[in-house]
Amino acid sequence: MHTELTSLFGLNVYTDKGLYVGNVNDVVIEAADRKVTGLALTKINREMFDVNREGVILPYRWVLAIGDVVIVKQVNRLIKNNNESA
Repeated sequence: MHTELTSLFGLNVYTDKGLYVGNVNDVVIEAADRKVTGLALTKINREMFDVNREGVILPYRWVLAIGDVVIVKQVNRLIKNNNESA
């Protein structure tokens, strides 16, 4: 999936089930590989994230599609599973 990084800023992020996740504020880049590894989101859906921060970073591998919005895997299930194993 190829896109210009600047086109990601400000895009709304939704799950593949249509739930609002947040808004792309920045990207995380692995310097050695020069690859995007995450999306930094603000204006997050507080019902999906149990955090006291202003935003979260989603792994880029969760991204399914990019267009007028970003579509990601159903994150609440994935985050809930990750928290239970921690």
